[in-house]
Amino acid sequence: MIRNVHLEDALDLARIYNYYILESTVTFEEVVVDGSEMKRRIETHDPNHWLVFEYESTIVAFAYAKPWKDRTAYRHSMEISVYVEPNHHRKGIARSLYQELLERLKKNQIHAVLAGITLPNPSSVQFHQSMGFSQVAHFKETGFKFNQWIDVGYWERILE
Repeated sequence: MIRNVHLEDALDLARIYNYYILESTVTFEEVVVDGSEMKRRIETHDPNHWLVFEYESTIVAFAYAKPWKDRTAYRHSMEISVYVEPNHHRKGIARSLYQELLERLKKNQIHAVLAGITLPNPSSVQFHQSMGFSQVAHFKETGFKFNQWIDVGYWERILE
């Protein structure tokens, strides 16, 4: 089930996100976040742009969109992200969350949606391309995590 996020979900979102902080280069954060920090992040952005996926009454994934940049001319551009518990990968959850979120963004007059992907990450690249995103940038060695330099690519989708 997909639904809007509630502030009470913050601890579950932190639990899911912290896996990626500790175990992957998918995010460049290196310090785990607690429920209060995740709650602050939810409160900072439009709650209609934060979605959770529940499976058997447990939150197993979330997706959100945040402003791309803070200058007013960017007001029709957003950056999108999705995080799924590892044992729920490849079940169509990320796709369902993205489809719903992209539809909402389109209704809110968002024109361009961007997604940052640490590289290499073939599964994320394939996923985004299957969702209609195209690569628009590749930044070399822009992050340093787990004692390695990491490239970042950006994919974009224009909503019509």
